[in-house]
Amino acid sequence: TYKDAQPFYFQWGVGGSTLILQKAQYANCLGAKAKDCTADQKPIGTGPYKVNAFKPGDNVQYDLNENFRDPNKPFFKHVNFKGGGDAASAARAVFQTGDIDYGWNLQVEAAVLKPMAQGSSVGNLVTVYGSSIERLLINFSNPDASLGDKRAEPDTKHPFFTDIHVRRALAMATDRQSVATQLYGDGLSGKATCNILTAPEPMNSKNTASLDVCKFDLAAANKELDDAGWVKGSDGVRAKGGVKLKILYQTTVNSVRQSTQAIMKKNWESVGFSVELKSVPASTFFTNTSPDGANHFWADVEMYTNSGDPDPTSYFSSGWSTGQIASKANNWNFGNYERYSNKDFDAIVDQLRKETDSSKRNDLAVKANDLLVKDVAIIPLINRTFATSGISKSLKGVDPSPWDSEMYNMADWSK
Repeated sequence: TYKDAQPFYFQWGVGGSTLILQKAQYANCLGAKAKDCTADQKPIGTGPYKVNAFKPGDNVQYDLNENFRDPNKPFFKHVNFKGGGDAASAARAVFQTGDIDYGWNLQVEAAVLKPMAQGSSVGNLVTVYGSSIERLLINFSNPDASLGDKRAEPDTKHPFFTDIHVRRALAMATDRQSVATQLYGDGLSGKATCNILTAPEPMNSKNTASLDVCKFDLAAANKELDDAGWVKGSDGVRAKGGVKLKILYQTTVNSVRQSTQAIMKKNWESVGFSVELKSVPASTFFTNTSPDGANHFWADVEMYTNSGDPDPTSYFSSGWSTGQIASKANNWNFGNYERYSNKDFDAIVDQLRKETDSSKRNDLAVKANDLLVKDVAIIPLINRTFATSGISKSLKGVDPSPWDSEMYNMADWSK
């Protein structure tokens, strides 16, 4: 029973963000105990398969769930999910050698992925667009290691990203179209966007295309910094009040992302930033336990992809609302990694939680998107295909959705 009005009440218990957990199994996994919960390694659910063995960062082995609601499904007795490695190797395994039946999240350069898939006799490339956005996150807290336990805590302030002129200049020096064309095939697996919310379509803002922060313009970026008093030194790096524009820019180990970093570095440094690049294995980056993780955000800029649900309330709330700021106190489990706080944005999200009129909800979602883009709270880059998967031609029943895990209908998969 909900305590308040819920415009999208039917999302509870379905989809990837509102899973049903067994109370008896998770009773001792609440609050601070959640981070040490061993139940996560063998959850008891209602799906077609149950976990047999789990090795973090390596693989998960599943066995048929003999208690599944449909006695005639699933069709496989065992399923093995293999992690680690890299996207290019996974693509080769499904398109060339046929060693695997399914390879997902194939974030491989379009110039490599397209001919590999087109020339394959054993696999098909399947893509589905949704709300997945490759984005640049900007740290509003101070990630300086000298702060010790206060490092990147919400009550610290970033030495230069608190200046909106610096954020605006960074955005104007961001060439998303080159990334889309060179690395994503300009539509094959992604297309340039300046919206952080692109789906459902009625919520995809038409207002941002004309914004100066959405246009690649190095001259405008230079002028923005000049006018704000950030002066280039003999080393080409701008400074003001003894603070230099030095950026540590981190993301996962992935050839597309390292190529994206190279494009960003070249342009950002041309307008007076100093950029150090860092790449972290995905198994380390996407965890709240590592100092190199996205949650800790002990860098100035980081990059990855995230997506929302058909209703964007939780997407906006968890990503940028003041009450969801990640910190040491919550074990970096909250979703606002940027430590962004804006009362106007919080008010829009509060309205979105309560509004039941679909047209007004669309307007609120657009308003939330536009505020984040104008304030350069984040820099959207690419609307990636939600599913970019290689699927064996012998595997039947796969039907990726833009709103759920690609495994949502795994009970229907067969050979």
